[in-house]
Amino acid sequence: MALKLYGFWRSLATYRVRTALAMKGIEAEQISIDLLQGKQHAEEYRAINPQSVVPALVLDGGTPLFQSMAIMEYLEETHPRPPLLPKDARGRARVRGLAQIVVSDGHPLVVPRIRGYLEKEMHQDEPARNKWLAHWTRAALEALEEHLAKEPETGRFCHGDSPTLADICLASQVFGAKFFNVDTAGTPPVVRVFAECMKIGAFDRSQPLKQPDAPNHPSH
Repeated sequence: MALKLYGFWRSLATYRVRTALAMKGIEAEQISIDLLQGKQHAEEYRAINPQSVVPALVLDGGTPLFQSMAIMEYLEETHPRPPLLPKDARGRARVRGLAQIVVSDGHPLVVPRIRGYLEKEMHQDEPARNKWLAHWTRAALEALEEHLAKEPETGRFCHGDSPTLADICLASQVFGAKFFNVDTAGTPPVVRVFAECMKIGAFDRSQPLKQPDAPNHPSH
């Protein structure tokens, strides 16, 4: 199976898919779409993803898969080992809920197209935009924090003692916090789980700054 992953080193959504692929032991050719240069709006990429966002995953030249959560669920269904969702329905719902705090509520408010709209259409200066980014990044971390701190299902990871889709999403949110200089010290369970995640090779080698298209990468 020939896979092509269209993404960008700094894209948190791409990080999620890279990590899921690595967890499943699946190789994919990475194709960099430079979001900072607006390459996502090029006609060639719009033909792959009309929304002009990354990631997109192309399998054997077929119709591209899009949206990180949908791609990760596809990988879970087609490559069930190791599992990234619990066996029980309630556990799967909790993991999906934790993941959606990031994927649906936190991350969408800080992506490049939102930052660009705040700047060009709403005429917000950089300090105002940074305040926006920090607020919504912190809000998602604090929501995760409350769940992890009070719910008995929390273990070494978000749900029990094995990493799940929730952990992949949590890790991406922490990297977002690093990008936007958001202090994570006030969310110790999140920091603890992130540290556990980064002990796993799939999480570590998939992280943004270790990608070939990242600035200061040894390959440059």
